[in-house]
Amino acid sequence: MSSADNLALEYERNGYCFPISVFSAERAAHYRARLEGLEAKLGDTQVGNKDQLNFPHVIFQFASEIVHSPEVLDSVETILGPDILIWGSTFFIKEPHTDGFVSWHQDLRYWGLEDDEGMVSAWLALSPVTVANGCMRFVPGSHKGDLVGHRDTFSGDNILTRGQEADVDIDEARTVHVELQPGQMSLHHGRLLHASAPNGSDERRIGFTMNFIKASNRQTVAPTDYAMLVRGEDRFGHFDHVPAPAADLSSDALAWHARILAAQNDAFYAGAAQGPS
Repeated sequence: MSSADNLALEYERNGYCFPISVFSAERAAHYRARLEGLEAKLGDTQVGNKDQLNFPHVIFQFASEIVHSPEVLDSVETILGPDILIWGSTFFIKEPHTDGFVSWHQDLRYWGLEDDEGMVSAWLALSPVTVANGCMRFVPGSHKGDLVGHRDTFSGDNILTRGQEADVDIDEARTVHVELQPGQMSLHHGRLLHASAPNGSDERRIGFTMNFIKASNRQTVAPTDYAMLVRGEDRFGHFDHVPAPAADLSSDALAWHARILAAQNDAFYAGAAQGPS
């Protein structure tokens, strides 16, 4: 059985697979340096919800390079097939000794995407990712059930947009810690219950999450939505196509970013008691 077959079987059985080695430690360090240089350039400029760095593949050339890389897309194609769009991405960064956490939740509860099986999230480590610094946790097999109810908390320490929490009891003994080395990634299903704890270590935790979808998928909540073609072709036209950035933080790229964030917030905050902050 090929490694691709093993990956697909693990993903089908558990709703996730990891660790997948995609980049060398040196290449991961290069990308981390690019990120931190651009963070310094951004300063206090907000490019996302709740101080997140949303859609960096639209405004940073190195992030666009990552989402187009064969090393990432070969694994994604095993799950989605050959025609792939990237719908969203975020740098999830936890500074040392901070209280930010991610509550138990299911991504697809808030994304408005029609085809639950037509998406996968890839999570790439650009720093060591450990239990101590707040790695993700998964509930194996939880992707096989329905979407569960969630409640909005809008907690300031909750990294999620609405502070959403799944209204379900979690058997902590069944959870799996997703520890990764720089250059390794995980894949997980949009219905999979997952969470992460605060960073109690001296190490900055840096993860780049990439939300890939089949070209056949569609948005059902927001009136307009955007995606970038990264492999194959789009024969459906359900999304407005976004170009790769010609330069870091160019005016064109930032304009695209603003349009995408506004459109996707229509889905993220649909029915919420309050909007983006």
